Amino acid sequence: MAGLAREVGVLNKADLTELKIDAVAPAIDDKASIEVLASEQCPRYMGRIVKGVNVTAATPLWIVEKLRRGGIRSIDPVVDITNFVLLELGQPMHAFDLAQIEGGIRVRMAEEGEKLTLLDGQEVALNSDTVVIADHAKPLAMGGIMGGEHSGVSENTQDLLLEAAFFSPLAIAGRARNYGLHTDSSHRFERGVDYNLAAKAMERATALILDICGGQPGPVVEVSSQENLPKQAQIHLRRARAELILGIKLEDSEIEDILTRLGMQVTATEDGWDVIAPSYRFDMAIEPDLIEELARIHGYENLPVRIPTAASPLARLPENRLPMGDLRRQMVARGYQEAITYSFVDPQIQKAMDPANAPIALLNPISTEMSVMRTDLLAGLVQAVSYNLKRQQPRVRLFETGLRFIPDGDKLAQIPTLAFAATGSRQAQGWAEPAADVDFFDVKGDVEALLARTGTLKQYRFVAGQHPALHPGQTAIIEKADENGQWATVGVIGALHPSLYKTVGTKQSIILVQLDLEAVRETAIPDFSELSKYPEMRRDLALVVASETPVDQVLEAIRAKAGDYLTKLNLFDVYVGKGIDPDRKSLALGLTWQHPSRTLTDEEVNDSVSNVLAHLEESLGATLRG
Repeated sequence: MAGLAREVGVLNKADLTELKIDAVAPAIDDKASIEVLASEQCPRYMGRIVKGVNVTAATPLWIVEKLRRGGIRSIDPVVDITNFVLLELGQPMHAFDLAQIEGGIRVRMAEEGEKLTLLDGQEVALNSDTVVIADHAKPLAMGGIMGGEHSGVSENTQDLLLEAAFFSPLAIAGRARNYGLHTDSSHRFERGVDYNLAAKAMERATALILDICGGQPGPVVEVSSQENLPKQAQIHLRRARAELILGIKLEDSEIEDILTRLGMQVTATEDGWDVIAPSYRFDMAIEPDLIEELARIHGYENLPVRIPTAASPLARLPENRLPMGDLRRQMVARGYQEAITYSFVDPQIQKAMDPANAPIALLNPISTEMSVMRTDLLAGLVQAVSYNLKRQQPRVRLFETGLRFIPDGDKLAQIPTLAFAATGSRQAQGWAEPAADVDFFDVKGDVEALLARTGTLKQYRFVAGQHPALHPGQTAIIEKADENGQWATVGVIGALHPSLYKTVGTKQSIILVQLDLEAVRETAIPDFSELSKYPEMRRDLALVVASETPVDQVLEAIRAKAGDYLTKLNLFDVYVGKGIDPDRKSLALGLTWQHPSRTLTDEEVNDSVSNVLAHLEESLGATLRG
């Protein structure tokens, strides 16, 4: 509240009425025994004994109401007073039950694995980089974070030890998160607290305790390390630099007035000012900090708008690269919506989706559900799909482009990747078509449509394969041929393995695709050729092959022997049943030939068909259906 009042006064050019806090004279001689063994982490520690307090007294309504408005519930008068001082002055405080302290206070670093039960009942094993407030026998509190349950104030407490200290931000930053804690105290200390505020807070809290709970205070005991306390920043502000950054020339008198109102000590020099920041402006360190304050107080709306000018040549996109905008539009045209998921995922889901790659764990994760970096995009996508399904969205189609992070020795490979997922009905609900769920072949068609957009579809093939997260009978590895005809894996497609439904939180099949983004973006450069004016010649073949023979193998075998003038090849029917052996299937294919400069003869086409049939029988055991 004091800081907010100070800020309002600066902005409105109003005088600030400082809160008058008088020192409380000691009524007893009892002194707290304080020893600081971690002076770098805790450069200032103050303690005061207050005896004979009544912790069952009622907290005044005005304090309860101010705490409520600050989002803090009332607990007991002593705790309420320390919380109120935190809101009023910005100084975290703590009160110990003096009867639970053995020997005196020691501020030290924790011993590795040392146990402490906190005020919230949670027992933690302390790390050696954590500051603790201890007595001569045991830890009492995590310094600057949370007190311990054993030494906390209870309804039986009669004597208090009040604590007000300054902890270095570096000593507190990240420590609370290491234990899964988020406290007002840790938030304040890790962001910075006025190192001169502890004495004022101690006197304010003492006066309130005596007024509400009664008691007799002892003298304040302070242990400080001047060499480890922060120093007030001394900054030189150049007049020309301020004008350059602000884009406007402020009068010297206005600059001096703004800085003085902010509590700075200002001394004019030939080219500007020497400025000493007050202890409560610990965010002031360098010249741009002062210039930012000038802009803020002068008013951002009063600064001129100057559009920067610079040479900005248009970047050339290689002709053989599909623009990302085109790729996204293609996916949207196929009915998908773009998703952006976190790069941090649940380690259990990540392990289930990609057990082959050990993910990198974060040192300070936001939560345990976001504690590792993703090694694929599928982990995040299936969670997004599951999230939508649980919110009555039965038909979900999502795609994402982003990086996956694969450990590579002492390096980290960051691989651009495209992934998409589909579940629910094939088409949006309507009268024209009967309802049917999306399946493997629907999504395979989406992949082929994307590859056709680049003009490189003929360079790809789908090969039946295995993936630990996908259904063993509904999985294909996507391969791409290089200039030498060598095949390389660039992706995978398949249905989510049913054993993972519970892990990812779904009850229905999800078809998943993951592709190497750089490979997919490679585009064939168009090569103009005149359309043939001569008639096409078509032959339909009904072939019987083994059930396990992939259609891809049949198509490759046909292309290998059909000759240079085969222009179209398509599968238009698959039949199993009566008249076909149980272990075989019938494939109906259409083959079309066309010569660019003359009419093909029946003899030429028939020869090609004969070559194809002979090769199919020899390589795949295929026969014509009778």
